[in-house]
Amino acid sequence: MFVQLAIINNIHISGFINPYVYVYFILLLPFGTPGWLLLVLSFLTGFTVDVFSHTLGFHTAACVLMGFARPTVLRFISPREEYQRDTTPGSSKYGIAWFLRYVVALILIHHFLLFYLEIFRLADFFQTFLRVILSAFFSILLILLSEYIFNTR
Repeated sequence: MFVQLAIINNIHISGFINPYVYVYFILLLPFGTPGWLLLVLSFLTGFTVDVFSHTLGFHTAACVLMGFARPTVLRFISPREEYQRDTTPGSSKYGIAWFLRYVVALILIHHFLLFYLEIFRLADFFQTFLRVILSAFFSILLILLSEYIFNTR
């Protein structure tokens, strides 16, 4: 969270690329996290970023939607064996292809809501869509880099 607020929030490449890696916290919550706790932690994560970024609940809404969608995404990309409740999602346990599908789906959900709430008009639909895709790409890239650095065996 500190890295996001102190460093990454200041990265704005030509107005189109705004990476958000604070969602990595929500992505790494254990599979057995109860739904209510997942939503509360998602709310608190987004609210913290909103408070320090002076955004009016955009991050909170996007994080809560991401937390709400997480169980559904996990059901869609479920591996052959069941998830172990006490483990956390990661490339070391389920493979990079599984982890990439998981991250891409949830990051796109988060970024779509975040950027379209921020702009809140359809006049700039395609420009905002480009911003979503580019920001999601760089967010995913930073999350995969973090996964590689911190979760290598």
